[in-house]
Amino acid sequence: MEAKSLRSIYQLKITLKGMRPPIWRRILMASTTKLDDVHLIFQIVMGWTNSHMHEFIQGRDRYVEPDEEFPSDAKDEAQYRLDQLLKREKEKLIYTYDFGDGWEHEVVLEKILPFKTSAVLPICVKGCRACPPEDIGGIGGYMMFLEAISDPAHPEHEDMLEWIADDIEDPFNPEAFDLAEVNQLLQS
Repeated sequence: MEAKSLRSIYQLKITLKGMRPPIWRRILMASTTKLDDVHLIFQIVMGWTNSHMHEFIQGRDRYVEPDEEFPSDAKDEAQYRLDQLLKREKEKLIYTYDFGDGWEHEVVLEKILPFKTSAVLPICVKGCRACPPEDIGGIGGYMMFLEAISDPAHPEHEDMLEWIADDIEDPFNPEAFDLAEVNQLLQS
């Protein structure tokens, strides 16, 4: 009988639900990564700033960072590894970030690859489109924001450009995704 490796490389696709055109990332990471670290990796690859609460959901189970101010029946994410939630290819979980804006991410285990000690993990291998700005008001707020910044005649055009300029150095481009920058952040 062949011995099964204790860890693998998981290829995950993370897609921001409800967005058209889609905003997504494909990453490789160790299957044994704890969920609290998965959260930080997702923050980097998606482009969020880790400014809000989050949770992982699979079936009826919820995994969170425990918070004394908000007690819940959810499980402590630091006590669980990714391979305890996702065991087979095509299995999914939901990662929700910022309960006010309600950003839901569908996470799909696309492939289980053999572990290689030489592999640089985690790594983002592909992605598409910029992450919405923080505190934009969810999908509806982001759609109104995109409409305002793309139309100089829009009544909120100048206000939105000024607001986003306070957050980022370069003009906001909803089509932008910098793979090299993401991977640099993952390795730092």
